Amino acid sequence: MTPIVILLAYLADLIFGDPHRIPHPVQGIGALIKGAESSYGRLNIPPRLYGVIANLLILIVVFAVSLTLAQSHWLLELYLLYTCLATRSLCQEGIKVRRILQQGNMAQARQELSYLVSRDTDEMDQQQVIRSTMETLSENIVDAITAPLFYILLGAILSIWLPGATAALVTTYKAINTFDSMWGYKNERYLALGWFSARLDDWANWLPARITGALVIPMAAFLLGYDWRGAWRIFWRDRHNHASPNSAHPEAAVAGALGVQFGGLTSYFGQQQAKPTIGDNHLAFKLEHIKQNVALVYVSSLLSFALVMVGLAVFVGY
Repeated sequence: MTPIVILLAYLADLIFGDPHRIPHPVQGIGALIKGAESSYGRLNIPPRLYGVIANLLILIVVFAVSLTLAQSHWLLELYLLYTCLATRSLCQEGIKVRRILQQGNMAQARQELSYLVSRDTDEMDQQQVIRSTMETLSENIVDAITAPLFYILLGAILSIWLPGATAALVTTYKAINTFDSMWGYKNERYLALGWFSARLDDWANWLPARITGALVIPMAAFLLGYDWRGAWRIFWRDRHNHASPNSAHPEAAVAGALGVQFGGLTSYFGQQQAKPTIGDNHLAFKLEHIKQNVALVYVSSLLSFALVMVGLAVFVGY
């Protein structure tokens, strides 16, 4: 049953994207995290220690609840797997910004981009909007697609001994992501409280990010007729050019495949920062690059899913 459920979940994500009219597990996870944060001020516990405790307790709860649901009915397992994947939703965000730019509405494009990134967008020109859109598309290939599929495969292997582990493990991974997105900021409030959340997300994405940059994106570039050699070369050269230990791996591969350069001057909360550059500045950013980036995301997703199916055949014997 597991390969069929994984296939149905993957197809559901490609067809429907994130569900909006029915409860999403991440909403429940977010509510738990908000509850933990509201309790923090009432407890006399050092912020770093509290962050570790809150993470571990909520992750255990998420794993246990997901495991119970997955074991109770295959449709619930299917739903959990489906909601942990985000190929269509990620690509739709890039398509939406590109369509707005095509219409010449820079103000709306900046506004739309502001929902996707933490940087300042109010004074961006078109090339900066395109670059920022492509950077978030490229970085999130890992969080939205390849890492969830990686943990689906690990969970499927684990499910030989623990039925339901496929959905439980990938949902727990999404909880780690959610913790990082809510507590992983390097500001006064979250620097200590969210330290463990940020580190845990880094650890969870460490191997998927490297598989994505070294293998999946260059393979996708080859299939699409893009510069797969450039993807491979820039990945090895620039994969550490980022404050995050993982983000530059997919970004470097995409930059090399499309001949563009990410990074450079970027404004955060009114302050200009000179981010390390990723890729060679061969081409100015054009609308066509977003289209090509979306194609890379889709093909990278299909390749990652194919690798999971091969992994199931090799390691699980399906």
